[in-house]
Amino acid sequence: MKTRTFALLLLAITILATAPWAATAQAPPLWATVPDPPPLPNPDRSGFVTNGGARLYYAVFHRGGGRPVILLHGGLSSSESWGFEVPRLIGTHEVIVMDSRGQGRSTGPIEPLTYDLMASDVVALMDALHVRRASIVGASDGGIIGLVLAIHYPERLDRLFAWGANFNTHSDSTQPPEPALKGVGAIYIEKMEAQYRKLSSTPDDFPAMRKALGKLYATQPNLTPAELGRITAPTVIADGEYEQFIAQEHTALLARLVPTATLLIIRNVSHGGPLQDPAAFHRAVATLLDGPRRRNPSGR
Repeated sequence: MKTRTFALLLLAITILATAPWAATAQAPPLWATVPDPPPLPNPDRSGFVTNGGARLYYAVFHRGGGRPVILLHGGLSSSESWGFEVPRLIGTHEVIVMDSRGQGRSTGPIEPLTYDLMASDVVALMDALHVRRASIVGASDGGIIGLVLAIHYPERLDRLFAWGANFNTHSDSTQPPEPALKGVGAIYIEKMEAQYRKLSSTPDDFPAMRKALGKLYATQPNLTPAELGRITAPTVIADGEYEQFIAQEHTALLARLVPTATLLIIRNVSHGGPLQDPAAFHRAVATLLDGPRRRNPSGR
């Protein structure tokens, strides 16, 4: 069974010279780019917490105070991917970022890797920082972790913004990718490997980390409609107009299965939308986080 990882790996072996703009001066469309985020601001606090044998890196930015929000990155990446979003949020929120186990500055073990385990890592960090309740903004894997948190730890979750998340392994888009997307996967993986070598205490373990994530994606997530139906936190299920890995129908179904969810599609971006159009991404996040607080069906 194919998953979005296998689609990513297929793209990764595409020869970059085959990209339609390679032989011309034509710039690729926005949704076919892999922008580099700016460096994160200096945190007010950073360090490591341990959980399940992993040493997990975190950073806290609380210049603006306000309700806490935790940003969770996508697979192969790190908290450095939030360089656009953190400066936009720290004026109104306490912002917390972390590196998922085995990625960025965090260590393993990464096998067996599960979304439940990574969700427990988030809760362990919240406990260590004495954060009783927080909103989650997650991209790709981070969005899936957010869904697991909303299901299994509802008392810890305020609001959820899940970007580019799938809820089972039947999510692959059946549409052929746009020609302009050829080579994008290879560029992304090349950048993520360079970032891993820069940040990790085990810089030569990127292939092992990729393999562990591949095993994860082959079998997970497996969230059921009944589980998704128990989510009570106000939720936005978001994705890009040119999402290349997850079928649009799957994203729409996910939004329907979560009782408190709103579906949002940002135009002219793909799976990498948070980096491709950070202003539009932030507007969507802020609309959820800063909107009026409403009582959810559980009464919390």
